[in-house]
Amino acid sequence: MPERGWAGGRIPRTDHGIAAPSPRAAPLVIAALALLTVPGSAAAATLPLGFATLSVDSVEIVWFAAFVGAIGFAVVASIALIRARARAERDRAALQAENAELKLAADRAEAVLASDDQRTVIWSDSDTPPEVLGALPETAGAPRGRAAFLAFGQWLEPRSAAALERAVAALREAGQPFLVPLRTLADTHIEASGRATGSRAHVRFHDLTRERLDQLRLAERNADLEREVALHRSLLQELPMPVWLRGPDRGLAWVNRAYARAVEAESATTVTAAGQELLDTQGREAVARRHGVDPVFASRLPVVVAGTRRVFDVVDVVGEGGSAGIAIDVSDLERVQSELRRTIESHARTLDQLATAVTIFGADKRLTFYNAAFRALFGLDEAFLAGGPEAGAVLDRLRAERKLPEQADFRSWKRDLLSALQAVEPQEFWWHLPGGQTLRVLATPHPQGGVTFVYENVTEQLDLESRYNTLSRVQRETLDHLLEGVAVFGSDGKLRLSNHAFATMWHIAPEALADRPHVNAIIDRCRAIYDDRANWLRLRTAVTGLEDKRNREFGRMERRDGTVIDFTTVPLPDGGTLITFVNVTDSVQVERALVERNEALEQADQLKNTFIQHVSYELRSPLTNIIGFAQLLGDPNIGPLNAKQREYTGYILGSSSSLLAIINDILDLATVDAGIMELELGDVDIAATVEAATNGLRDRLTDARLDLVIDVPDGIGSFVADEKRVRQVLFNLLSNAIAFSDPGGRIELAGRREGPQVLFAVRDYGQGIPEDYLDAVFERFESRTTGSRRRGPGLGLSIVKSFVELHGGTVSLDSVPGHGTTVVCQFPERPPITVEAAE
Repeated sequence: MPERGWAGGRIPRTDHGIAAPSPRAAPLVIAALALLTVPGSAAAATLPLGFATLSVDSVEIVWFAAFVGAIGFAVVASIALIRARARAERDRAALQAENAELKLAADRAEAVLASDDQRTVIWSDSDTPPEVLGALPETAGAPRGRAAFLAFGQWLEPRSAAALERAVAALREAGQPFLVPLRTLADTHIEASGRATGSRAHVRFHDLTRERLDQLRLAERNADLEREVALHRSLLQELPMPVWLRGPDRGLAWVNRAYARAVEAESATTVTAAGQELLDTQGREAVARRHGVDPVFASRLPVVVAGTRRVFDVVDVVGEGGSAGIAIDVSDLERVQSELRRTIESHARTLDQLATAVTIFGADKRLTFYNAAFRALFGLDEAFLAGGPEAGAVLDRLRAERKLPEQADFRSWKRDLLSALQAVEPQEFWWHLPGGQTLRVLATPHPQGGVTFVYENVTEQLDLESRYNTLSRVQRETLDHLLEGVAVFGSDGKLRLSNHAFATMWHIAPEALADRPHVNAIIDRCRAIYDDRANWLRLRTAVTGLEDKRNREFGRMERRDGTVIDFTTVPLPDGGTLITFVNVTDSVQVERALVERNEALEQADQLKNTFIQHVSYELRSPLTNIIGFAQLLGDPNIGPLNAKQREYTGYILGSSSSLLAIINDILDLATVDAGIMELELGDVDIAATVEAATNGLRDRLTDARLDLVIDVPDGIGSFVADEKRVRQVLFNLLSNAIAFSDPGGRIELAGRREGPQVLFAVRDYGQGIPEDYLDAVFERFESRTTGSRRRGPGLGLSIVKSFVELHGGTVSLDSVPGHGTTVVCQFPERPPITVEAAE
């Protein structure tokens, strides 16, 4: 509606709602504006002519001008405000329309995301929480909550969660897109794809389609198989036993490092390239034959590894794509098993030799071992025991044969006994058998199950204990009637036991010993008749000493009255000491007489040897002269002799030679006795030495009409000895055999090697040596007459024995009266470095 103006007229409005001034008010308005700009009368002078006729004073004009200016300012401000509000309304309407359109588009986008069974996470910057849009189906295995969904490690498998975290970090930091398949803890699969748009990172999670899921599962299965194969190969590579894989052509496709070391190759690649086989041809053929009927070959084969023969357990499995094998070194195991078997057998043999009965029951309560003593103790059938019966069956059999203690309640007794099979501690039982025997049965459980029963027959032990008690009483009575004085002191030095002889020997009243006096008190009483402080100190120390090692003490006491007493201290196991006093006065006197006689005999023997040596040396020089002059007399160049003279000259030479041989033997024995004889060792040809020893006796053998049979094998060789002394030994043995052989008889000389020994045996078939004379045949100057023959000096066998023993050998003699004598000399193949002279 038009508003009224100042003059009562209406103010017309413009299209924008602002009132326009009327034509009549226009001059007033203009005049008011002019007054605002030109104050005073000057302004009034410029008023239009229509205002000049108005009668207005200056104050009213000023007030009127101010009023008009205020109205104008308000009008202008209102106009500006109205226009600004109009623009704001237009902008607000436009923004509301745009907001509605954006909201509609967002709703449509969210609806699209929700309808596609997917969920999107958007990261704007590091300070703003990510936005989560959409939802996954329940079957996807992802939580619906925002916080729970963003905690990937709580609903994804660890490997998938780690892969997603790495991919998201690379996307947000470097804008690197990704497409990652994920597996949830519910064993479902989803796929995550990440993209970067400007400064924002988007990750979309969606459920997989059936084809994509199958493809993903196949890929995961393939990856799992590849990892499993890689893991298995890594494991096989590090195994210490050789492992190999073969292709369809039976050629080596892959081997581990242990295989390469076994065939001494540089690397596994070298082995497969060269086709180096660990098994030999026979082993490979055995594997091929087995695979013809069974895909699995398992056997123990010998294999040469690094030049050493070892034993391996070989397992080879054939499949569609080839075969695989492994060789496990069981050489040490086989050795240990063999040693274990030998140990068990040794233990079984040892237990079988024991006099104590032993049985062993296994964890199954069956008999696994019994020894001969058990079978002999109870007399059970061996076939029954060999069948491995149960422990209860053994007890039933023993009860049936009345070889168990009589029991009022056998079932309870049997149950208590069989409880030892489950016990963990050893148990002991006492069996009093009907036959009068008493057994101590000890049950010892095994850590692996089972038990060992030891049946100790203590019948004799109990009987011995009873006898011991009786014997102890008898010994006490015997001790009291001994001639030797006996005193037993305890570890505290006090007398515990003594006999009547002790009190009598030392003149001590029996009543004084009844109070068990100390050893010092007894010594003080004994000093009245024997006051040697050294011996008494030894006795006191033996009784009361605290030495770590207690030894026996021996001594002799010569009392003032001429009595000689020997004492002996014996340490007892309980810490006590036993002292015995023996009156040896008579034996000492006899001993002194014998010592004096022995010294006289030794002096006589020394005088004899000195005489023999002196005489031998004194006789040797003139005897040599006699032999020399006798040879000159027998020499035709000196002068002719008649037959009688030549005969006498021969007698002189023969007797002189025999006497010289005797003197030489005596000198040899004297040298041996003095210990100054030295052997001239060297290689001695056995056959040549025998021949040399027999050549000097050919004439005597012919005169005695004796046959000499020499038995020395060809190629017998030599040994280290003094050839001269060996020849002298054989010469004396043959001479002795000739002297004691009957005319027309036979003498045998044999030489043999037996290991590191060389043996010479001389046998004659004469009268032999009487048994009572055998011990004296090797004594010096011991000889006997054989029929009408002259008795020899008795030095031959003495020299033989001395020379053989000087070489470190032995001489043995075997003679049967009427059948001859055999003397065997045994020399070592090489004498000891130092050999003492034989006496």
